[in-house]
Amino acid sequence: MKAGEAAGDTAAGRAWPRPAEIALLASVFVVAACGLVYELAAGALASYLLGDSVLQFSTVIGTYLFAMGLGSWLSRYLERELVAQFLRIELLIAWFGGLMPAALFAAHSVLPAGHPGAFRVLLYGLVLLIGALVGLEIPLVMRILKRHFGARYALKELVSQVLTFDYLGALVVAVAFPLLLVPQLGLVRTGVFFGLLNAAVAAWALWLFRAELRRATAHALACAAVIAGLVAALLGADAMTSWAEDHFYGDSIVIRESSDYQRVVVTAGATGVRLYLNGNLQFHSRDEYRYHEALVHPALAAQGAPRKVLVLGGGDGMAVREVLRHPSVEQVVLVELDPHMTRLFSTSELLVPLNQGALRSPKLRIVHADAFTWLESNDEQFDAIVIDFPDPTNFSLGKLYTTSFYQRVDQHLTAGGFAVVQTTSPLLARRSFWTVVATVEAVGLTATPYHAHVPSFGEWGFVLLSRRPWRVPAALPPGLRFLTPEGLPALLQFPPDMARISAQPNRLSNQLLVQIFEEEWGKVHP
Repeated sequence: MKAGEAAGDTAAGRAWPRPAEIALLASVFVVAACGLVYELAAGALASYLLGDSVLQFSTVIGTYLFAMGLGSWLSRYLERELVAQFLRIELLIAWFGGLMPAALFAAHSVLPAGHPGAFRVLLYGLVLLIGALVGLEIPLVMRILKRHFGARYALKELVSQVLTFDYLGALVVAVAFPLLLVPQLGLVRTGVFFGLLNAAVAAWALWLFRAELRRATAHALACAAVIAGLVAALLGADAMTSWAEDHFYGDSIVIRESSDYQRVVVTAGATGVRLYLNGNLQFHSRDEYRYHEALVHPALAAQGAPRKVLVLGGGDGMAVREVLRHPSVEQVVLVELDPHMTRLFSTSELLVPLNQGALRSPKLRIVHADAFTWLESNDEQFDAIVIDFPDPTNFSLGKLYTTSFYQRVDQHLTAGGFAVVQTTSPLLARRSFWTVVATVEAVGLTATPYHAHVPSFGEWGFVLLSRRPWRVPAALPPGLRFLTPEGLPALLQFPPDMARISAQPNRLSNQLLVQIFEEEWGKVHP
């Protein structure tokens, strides 16, 4: 080491203690973590409140990244009082980023449901604002570090250290956000918590650079005010979430819980019980029997005497309830991804009567696993398979409607077995419905499409999958409220506005069904 370098390093070490240097770099880690949390929260909120779709998440993330680039470009115009500018930016990010989830939930609850335009303006306005502020952070940090550590480090070393901490913070949050933060804290608390971290960085910068700040007292008061406001928001997060959900769902909410996979809300009112997953209605107790009878019995009754039945999805136990009406059934295997659902619907005094205790049946074996993976790793054969998944609103669900998936279903069917899949509305999502039919046929199976009217959803479609032609069964289990042998042929008739149209198979390599579904339902809920 040259003498000049040694002297410079020693002088720099006396002027700026190394622990402070480490702490400032640690702040870069926190800043990066907070920035990614706001990005992920914005994307999750867009999907949750406007529809769980690839389009919503992609456009929000793209807008956020654009805003970050804009903020980085604007940082060149900040030339004076860099520390004060950085402190102000941190407090603005803490306030707007920390309260963004709460503000969006509240706005979504009070704005007119049929006119989401105002909500979109607020959403993308906040995304642009927060993204631009986050984009200003790292350039300012690097310039501050260069000014204080320039004698100790070359520019390339500073850039390397800052970006290392930046990317490490992003990695930690990317893993923690879906696995720990949202399941344990929820979106509102997660936002406020990371807002407090941003405010803590501002307070740390205030203490670290207090000697060179001109208006240190004013900055201290601003930090205290932002921290106090965020602490109050953290303490009131449950009340705010409850208020927003009460306004959104209308009926009295009796269950509101978050699992590792979804937000579960159950409402009860004069007309009955409703289940919502991530804000989307799954069933209404007054007419769910129409859906589940239509889903289960055409397949099982046509098989004749099914002994072993597989149910994929349907953790609420309603499909299992219908399966157990067939006296020949000896064993039912339910593959449900979310253990929270099966626990809730097997223990809740309100919900267990709806499935008539089906999830407690000694004939039932519950497996908590991804259906696609489970079919790949298992070689059991079944006389009937009931597929009750949510609609293909994203790629993780879309894979369950592909040729690859139906090939695996075929491998688990006995020679005379039947499978059935719910396939959205043939009236409102006509191309989506017939795309599923084309996908089934593409793997060499016979597809028998049919539909039923469910008042809560309108016309709803189903497709039977088999290696042999489906025949109208001569009898159905006793006690059904909707289906009759005489009425079954009518379910196979499609009027002109639902009649078959040309469609391509949905393959794992393209997942075109997700795009088609988004386009069609986007017209229904613009």
